[in-house]
Amino acid sequence: MNVEVQDQEHSSSGQALTFTLEENEEIHVLHPQQIIAYQGPSSGRADRLMDVKGMYRKRKLIRADMSGPCRFTAALPPGYRIKTVRLEGKDDLLYDFRHLFYYSKGIEMQTRILSVKNMIVTRDLIKVRFSGSGSIGILTEGTVCEAALDPVEPLYVDAGSMIAYPENARLELTVYGNHLASQHMSYHWKMTGCGPVLFQAGRQNRRFERENREDGILKRFLREVLPFGGVFIK
Repeated sequence: MNVEVQDQEHSSSGQALTFTLEENEEIHVLHPQQIIAYQGPSSGRADRLMDVKGMYRKRKLIRADMSGPCRFTAALPPGYRIKTVRLEGKDDLLYDFRHLFYYSKGIEMQTRILSVKNMIVTRDLIKVRFSGSGSIGILTEGTVCEAALDPVEPLYVDAGSMIAYPENARLELTVYGNHLASQHMSYHWKMTGCGPVLFQAGRQNRRFERENREDGILKRFLREVLPFGGVFIK
C-alpha cells in the first residue's frame, strides 16, 4: 500500500491523500464519506455496518472496506492531517479510537478500560491497543510531535493534545509551574515510564485565534488572572 499526500496550494485548504492498493491489499476506512475519487473495479469498495464496539468507539455506523487493485483519494477538512503509523508485531501504545481514520488488513485491536479518574478527564471509557503487522492512519489536528518518556523525570503533555501513550506509562492529571502559571493553564498529564508519546500541535490553534480575534480585553484578563480561568472561561 502506498499513501501519497497531495500538494496543498492554499494553507487554508484541507489535506488530500491518495491511496494505491495492490492485489490482495485491503484497508478499512472509518470515514467513508471523505472518499472523493476512486479508480478500480466497482467491487473494490464494500461498505459495511460496524460491530457494536466499533459503533460505540467511533460514534459511526458505516465503514468502507477498500480492496486492491485500486486507487482512491480521501479529503480532510482544513486543519486536519493523517499520521501513518506502521506496526510490526506487538505495539504497546494506547490510542483514542475516535482518532482512527483507517487501518490495514492484519491489524488487530484490544480494548483497555480506563481508570475512573481518566474517564472523567478524557470523557471516554476505553482506549485501544493495536497489534499485528500493517499500518494505521491517525486523524490529527496539526503537526504530530513525539517525545520519549523517562522512568524518573516526568513529561507534561496537554491533556487535550494527547494522541497515544505507552500502556506501561504512569499518568497523573496535574498542572505545573508557579502559582500564576498553574492557575491559567489547561490540565496536563504528568507522565513517566518508557517508550514514545505522540501528541498533536494543532489543538491550541483554535483557542489562540479566538483569544486574539474575538475576545475582549476583559475576558482575556479574567482568563489569565482567575484561578483556572483558561479552563472555565471559554
